[in-house]
Order: sequence, then structure tokens, then C-alpha cells
Amino acid sequence: MGNFLPLSITLVDGKTMSVSSICEAEVALQGQWRNKAAAPYKDACRLIAAAKDGSCNPAIAFAAFKAAAIDQRLTRPAAKSAALKMLDDVSGDLQT
Repeated sequence: MGNFLPLSITLVDGKTMSVSSICEAEVALQGQWRNKAAAPYKDACRLIAAAKDGSCNPAIAFAAFKAAAIDQRLTRPAAKSAALKMLDDVSGDLQT
């Protein structure tokens, strides 16, 4: 299980992934991206590597990965969990 909330991405080749850890982010970065020369992508690669060797806070590295995925329009909208749907239903009942 990952350390972060899962981020769903779809790579350029159509492969979908749920990324929730530094190791999964590293694997995703090795896949097909729109522009591997883009600054956010390079920053994410550098920070993920630094997090793996302990010289960067993993939360910062994961945020950089998320920013790179958003920059290249690879993120997919996350589906609501069953618990959130139940909470929405209950709060809707309370408002009426």
C-alpha cells in the first residue's frame, strides 16, 4: 500500500496506473509521457530519485510527480469512494 492518496494516470500509450508511492511514481516516470524534456517532468524525476536516497522529503517528491502529471494532462478524475457517496447521501438528508 502506498503512502499517498492514489493518483490515477493514463500514459500516452494508453496504460493506466494508480500511483500512491515513490516507487510507483518512479515506474510511472519510466512510461510514455508527452514530453520528457519538460521542466516539471525533469523536476519530478530528480526529486523522486532524491526521495529514494533519503535526501528529499517524499511528500515533496510526490507533489512534484503529481504536478508533472497534471502539466502533461495525464491525470484521470478519481471516482468517489463508497464512503464518500454514503457521506454525500447522509449530508443531503440532513439539509432537507
